[in-house]
Amino acid sequence: MKLPAWLRKALVAAITVSTFGLVTPPASLLAAKEPPSDDASSPDWQHNSVGRADEAGSLTRAQFIEQTIEKAATQSHEKFGRKIAPVIEEEFRTVILPRIETVIAELAERYPEDELRYLAVSENPSGGQGERIFHLYRVDTGEDLLRFHVRREHPPQDGYWFQFHYHTCEDGFQAHYELGKIYWSKNTPPNWRT
Repeated sequence: MKLPAWLRKALVAAITVSTFGLVTPPASLLAAKEPPSDDASSPDWQHNSVGRADEAGSLTRAQFIEQTIEKAATQSHEKFGRKIAPVIEEEFRTVILPRIETVIAELAERYPEDELRYLAVSENPSGGQGERIFHLYRVDTGEDLLRFHVRREHPPQDGYWFQFHYHTCEDGFQAHYELGKIYWSKNTPPNWRT
């Protein structure tokens, strides 16, 4: 039986949140209709995004932040995949995710509550070596507001690190605003989403 996309996404979010990301949702729930693009500039992520514009009523800032963080955690867990997630998940949730929440809360403060329903989290984080975790954008205009990324760093003689950062539309997505780093090991990490 094929479940509707909204129900699959809700089940993935529920499993991820209720187990603090320690249990990977079944592959049948995670299966995408088409493979995600690794190109950060590709518009594919927008076409598969779940927006709030069609929901009745407005969101409070607290509801917006809570729902957005849940989606951010789900997209991050999907990006990490089953090989990377168990190693970095705890540090991600305790160090990086609260910093992401702060950035999202600052963005929410700039919008009237009745416009928060137009802000959405993109889906389909990039795999392979791509940096994209998720973007926060306006559903009504398609305009990117924030881009949350992670890249691998390999300083000489220091092992591998995952450097989490975000970009903002205010400077044309040029600057990297660091959220934090998580150490992997001396060994090369696997590709994202594996």
